[in-house]
Amino acid sequence: MSIQWFPGHMAKARREVVESLKLVDAVLEVVDARMPEASRNPMMAELTQGKPRVVVLAKADLADPAVTAEYVRLWSNESTVHAVAVDVLRGTGLSQVARAAQQVTSEKFARLARKGIKRHAIRVVVVGIPNTGKSSLINRLVGKNVVKTGDRPGVTRRQQWIRAGGKLELLDTPGILWPKFEDPTVALKLAWSGAIKSTLVRSEEVAVLLLQWLSQFYPERLQDRYGIVAEGDDLDGGLAQIARRRGAIRSGGEPDVDLAAELVLRDVQTGLLGPISFDRPADL
Repeated sequence: MSIQWFPGHMAKARREVVESLKLVDAVLEVVDARMPEASRNPMMAELTQGKPRVVVLAKADLADPAVTAEYVRLWSNESTVHAVAVDVLRGTGLSQVARAAQQVTSEKFARLARKGIKRHAIRVVVVGIPNTGKSSLINRLVGKNVVKTGDRPGVTRRQQWIRAGGKLELLDTPGILWPKFEDPTVALKLAWSGAIKSTLVRSEEVAVLLLQWLSQFYPERLQDRYGIVAEGDDLDGGLAQIARRRGAIRSGGEPDVDLAAELVLRDVQTGLLGPISFDRPADL
């Protein structure tokens, strides 16, 4: 599956991120905790030019907690990089974001202090691909709705500075995808999570592959939610079964597999199948 999606506002956002680096002390990179690898822009290391970085695994409530904890451990082993897991809805982990920013910028602020320069707030640029929860995270850090949010990609369209208490000053940026997803597995995970627009993919094809993946890693979820018991990847007719069970029937009595596909994708994206992690450290 090869998907291309690089709207004009994203090309502009890429240029703005590079230009903003001279204004900030650190980078706050927001990834989806369900797929920490697939939701990282491979151009981000190049774009951020070695700035100290805090990686926030957002939507941790939707991810397998054991897998998330392993990623946090793996990504917090450098002085200039620290990872934290955040559940924005419940506020879990929010206090760790400012502490992590202080940790990765401590050397810089120590150097400034030796020169007699005292700064109170840490300036960070917030980056990430669309729909990872950047705007929701910013609103919770600030304590009020200062940026627009939505369950679809591409909501943020321009940069803006936002003060979060006395410790952080945040520069919000539009989500940036890379121009083409060469790895079909990455493209699939992004489609499963809702990070790319549903109009760019065939929902039926994506949902069938998702059912096959779930049958391998979370077979009990399929049985509990849809009453499907799959042997290996044998899920022929799985969407039709779900359509019949949910009453999604077209005129003439045929199951509406397109609607069933949308239901499955929505169930996964909203957590109705329970916490799921598409990426696992063992795959690295």
